[in-house]
Amino acid sequence: MPAVPLPMLPPADAFLPELQFQTSRSSGPGGQNVNKVESRVEVRFHIGSSQLLTDEQKQTLLAKLASKLTTEGELLLTAQEDRSQLRNKEIVVQKFHELLRTALHKPKARKATKPSKGAVRKRLESKKKHGEKKAGRGKLDF
Repeated sequence: MPAVPLPMLPPADAFLPELQFQTSRSSGPGGQNVNKVESRVEVRFHIGSSQLLTDEQKQTLLAKLASKLTTEGELLLTAQEDRSQLRNKEIVVQKFHELLRTALHKPKARKATKPSKGAVRKRLESKKKHGEKKAGRGKLDF
């Protein structure tokens, strides 16, 4: 019985109402800007209460992202790459959507194959020829 594919993931901006954003001061270089501007953006997403994901998708995410979830089942991501809070918000939303997309991706099932008879014969002939060539390198008897 073939596996039923998961429904498509909604676009990143569809998740915005379900995301909780929080800002804080960023660390690292940046001079006075770092000390006075809250440019670091943290996003929280509660997988269990999402309206956009199916139950199957929620179960998959809870299983695959277990190490990234808080004890309440929230996914927590941060971004502080840029000096701009708005740009960091865009970055964290992209990270979030990419993480969901990769976690929900089902790899293509591998079909077992075997080499053709011609390929097997050719390989064995090649091995035999190589062995004969090496056998010819032995010492000569006089």
